[in-house]
Amino acid sequence: MVIEVVRIGQRLVRDDRVTTHVALVSRAFGAERIFMTEINPEIKDTLGKINDTWGGSFEIEFIDSWKPIVKKKKEEGFKIVHLSMYGEKINDAQEEIRKEEKLLIVVGAEKVPREIYELADYNVGVGSQPHSEISALAILLDRIQKGQQFEKEFPNAKRKIIPTKTGKNVQVNETRD
Repeated sequence: MVIEVVRIGQRLVRDDRVTTHVALVSRAFGAERIFMTEINPEIKDTLGKINDTWGGSFEIEFIDSWKPIVKKKKEEGFKIVHLSMYGEKINDAQEEIRKEEKLLIVVGAEKVPREIYELADYNVGVGSQPHSEISALAILLDRIQKGQQFEKEFPNAKRKIIPTKTGKNVQVNETRD
């Protein structure tokens, strides 16, 4: 399954951390790329450093507008999943979404335009109470991949965490794979 994410906007009352965390969750939970509007360019540098240290080839692409990328991805056969508190329950939608080969997940910051609801193949609600778009994205990605994203190896990592019951164990590989 190919997974990409579109982040629409950013509220000025929030700092860049929320948008950075949307990108970090996208990367760690199996997405290949995130498209972003209205963001601080330092976020791209941060994710580049994460890729360099922890491996992988996750990409950030800056876009001026969400609409052209959503329409282009639909033409390329991507199914559009819009995360919305008002969508159908994730418990009801996850099985059908799992069957898709290519997904573009839309994560809003501010009030998203009505057109997103109409362009989406799936409007999915993770709970029916206000909460973070970061948690909604993480839950969706986990549900549709059944936890398999945590088995993924990130190539060319300088560091790799070795799971342990207690303490910390980090393998350092300066020569890379």
